[in-house]
Amino acid sequence: MGNVLDSRDILFASLMGSQAVALIQRSNLLQNELSKRVLPPIPFLPLKNETQIEKASDFSFENNWQTNDSTPEGSQFFPMSFSFTEGGQKWLFPFEPMINISSGNNIIKRNVAKQGEKLIGTIKERWSRKDFDIQVTGVLMGSMLKGLPEDTFPREQMERLFEFLKHSKEFFIYCHPLEILGITKVVVEDYSFPFTKGENVQAYDLKLTSDFAYNLLIKEEF
Repeated sequence: MGNVLDSRDILFASLMGSQAVALIQRSNLLQNELSKRVLPPIPFLPLKNETQIEKASDFSFENNWQTNDSTPEGSQFFPMSFSFTEGGQKWLFPFEPMINISSGNNIIKRNVAKQGEKLIGTIKERWSRKDFDIQVTGVLMGSMLKGLPEDTFPREQMERLFEFLKHSKEFFIYCHPLEILGITKVVVEDYSFPFTKGENVQAYDLKLTSDFAYNLLIKEEF
């Protein structure tokens, strides 16, 4: 019997291609709770026929040509939103995206000449923390599955997101995992809107970098 994919797996496999299936299967144990809340089912999947797919009970492709164009914040597990100013008006991502966070340390190492048995490896002279790199992947969706581009494509959502992506300064980000790490501001490094199957669906892939306030002026007291 083939592997079973749920509706969220179907969506992301369709966005990322059939090579994503192996990754989906490995990450399902960690994503079970998330998969209950993230995205609505979409009736397309570029996978082989032997793969068994769960039928979404709340969707009928033949009889229903409309879907929700957003998920309420209270129904999302880790909702994410942006604002240009602290405490300003927030823009909530219509559907909860997938978030990957990475960071590390910058370490300056020095090799010891003629090191003996007790001097193993390098001398770590100093280190500093790297920025947090935040990868945000998700989709925008229009409410009509079929029709004219002005009726189906999520134009308004894409325009609103693009306002932040082209912003030439840092902006504020709100998401529970980021708050735990102390990340409240980000800048945009890269973004893409890859080809996406479905007339009312547009995928996005964002690369954000954390930004923290620094006081570079030191007041000396005499």
